[in-house]
Amino acid sequence: MIQTVHDLGPAEAPQGRVTITQLSAALGLSKSTVSRALNGYPDISESTRLRVRRGAETMGYRPLSHAQAIRTGRVRALGLVVQIDDHDSQRPFLADFLAGISVAASAEGWTLTVATADSEARTVRTMAQLVEDRKADGFILPRTLSDDARVALLRAHDVPFVMFGRTAKPEGCAWFDILGEDAMRDAVVHLSRLGHHRIAFVNGGGRYNYSRLRLAGYRAGLAAAGLIEDPVLIRSEALRTEDGARETRALLALDAPPTAVVFAVDHAALGLYRVCADLGLRVGRDLSVISYDGVPDGAYADPPLSSFKVDTRAAGQRLAEMLIARIRGTSPEELRETAPAVFADRGSAGPPRLDSGALAQRLARETT
Repeated sequence: MIQTVHDLGPAEAPQGRVTITQLSAALGLSKSTVSRALNGYPDISESTRLRVRRGAETMGYRPLSHAQAIRTGRVRALGLVVQIDDHDSQRPFLADFLAGISVAASAEGWTLTVATADSEARTVRTMAQLVEDRKADGFILPRTLSDDARVALLRAHDVPFVMFGRTAKPEGCAWFDILGEDAMRDAVVHLSRLGHHRIAFVNGGGRYNYSRLRLAGYRAGLAAAGLIEDPVLIRSEALRTEDGARETRALLALDAPPTAVVFAVDHAALGLYRVCADLGLRVGRDLSVISYDGVPDGAYADPPLSSFKVDTRAAGQRLAEMLIARIRGTSPEELRETAPAVFADRGSAGPPRLDSGALAQRLARETT
């Protein structure tokens, strides 16, 4: 287990540690009130809590973490275990996500404990060790799974958690999520309005809960556009560029190939570009594509990939705020929020130059 602990409190303090007695005297409040305000107890008004926080920041007051842990049962730390073999663990998603969490944690004087693991099983074991060692009061769970062992572990130990993603089993779960299903629906409708009638869908990994939602969004888009669903146009298990290339080749080998493809994951969508280059097809003219995530790599494709962008920094910040609230006693049912993705139309989707039949004929010529 590799563990990194980031101290997110004020960078500097005056010489000599400021005590809670000095802080309470300066504010004209009792030590008990100051302590309860700093620890987020619900019997303290928001105005008093903010006044105490500002006073603590001004005077450079920092509570002794070990004493506070004994008194409150908390170590004032948020936990995150990053699974480094996951398909998006290395991309800028992680840096932005951590930055957002850090901002929110810092605002409350909390720390962030980050650990890594190289498999799903080790992720669970690492999290169990952090729980046993009391390194975190609660956890943020990115990329929720349909059958999530992390959730089972934290429930068994009665440890608070907030999910970045929803779940089909919502009992006792808090979450913040982006409405990927709405993005998939809007992508289909957009392509239909451009004149496409054969629109395929390439989903991500089936074990992720978002795949279920994004497939439902694709189907909702077909219904909204008045198009009939064709099961042969639905593919799955595409997370990386090579996966997207494989699924694109399978779609283009159909007797009636699609003229447009919606991808659940940007990295997979970039595989379509490779196939088009091999077959002499122009993206956005001969074959259109819209995807989801807004990864920076998409901006450097030719033409740039049209995608629904996710503000992962804002998501990290909100998840940290929600987890702190959950740790302080807010019920999970009160901590369920969603936000939309933002469409960046960058040129990879345009009116079809060829219908499905003409595209099939051209592909036949290219492959003979």
